[in-house]
Amino acid sequence: MEEAKYTSSVPAVEQAARMLLCLAKDPDSKMRLTDISRAVGIPKSKGYAILNTLMKFGFVQRDPDSKTYSLGPGLMFLSRRYLDNLDPREVVDPLLAKLAGKTKGTALFGLIGGEYLFVIAKQEGDSPFSVTLPLGRRFPLTAGAHGKALVAFMPEGEREEVMRSKRLYFHGDPARLDRERLQIEMAECRRRGFAKDLGEIQPGVNALAAPVFGPKERLIGAVILVGTFPEEEAERYGPLVAEVAKKASVAMGADIGKICSSEKETGGS
Repeated sequence: MEEAKYTSSVPAVEQAARMLLCLAKDPDSKMRLTDISRAVGIPKSKGYAILNTLMKFGFVQRDPDSKTYSLGPGLMFLSRRYLDNLDPREVVDPLLAKLAGKTKGTALFGLIGGEYLFVIAKQEGDSPFSVTLPLGRRFPLTAGAHGKALVAFMPEGEREEVMRSKRLYFHGDPARLDRERLQIEMAECRRRGFAKDLGEIQPGVNALAAPVFGPKERLIGAVILVGTFPEEEAERYGPLVAEVAKKASVAMGADIGKICSSEKETGGS
């Protein structure tokens, strides 16, 4: 008798996970059994059985009128438990390490605290000219690249309140602030996902930054790359910083899809 082949994957569990992801990705958040089964690639009878099992635990719910399925409240308990025990540094350190390794710069993660951004995690790249910053260092919220990235993605009311301040450090010395240029820079940041500071805060030191979001798509901080890399490398490194920020946001409980949709609706203005 031929031995059954061992596999590290349990088909039913994998199919259940794919069903949950399918419901999470659907724009309307409600799907019929036929559509779910087709998307996952299983017979309706099996799809029905798996959905019924998920319903017992509250992970899926069914609308008897429309006969559609959607994610259930049981997932809120799991996500809350995850977020309650989440240490931001554990999430971002591996991401920062990869970013620093690829760019040879210093990768930082800062959390918003009042009018400042506090550096709580960092990884330094293998470069003889690396920029060293101590953990706990604080920067004005509006300083340079991270200031542009944060304010660009703030809700309109908060952004207007920040912009009323007399001391804004987006371009270094507040006396050098160019509001018209800043508006263009922030619009570009919303479109591309990252902001730049090319030697304005500190001559010879360039910085790139992207916003990080938490639960309910709340802005919580920024990923920043600092280094003496040439200005032309900023175009290549910028998307890397934006990607790390997106991954950190998802790990922190944000729905990046909602953030992107919101920006499209407002036209990125």
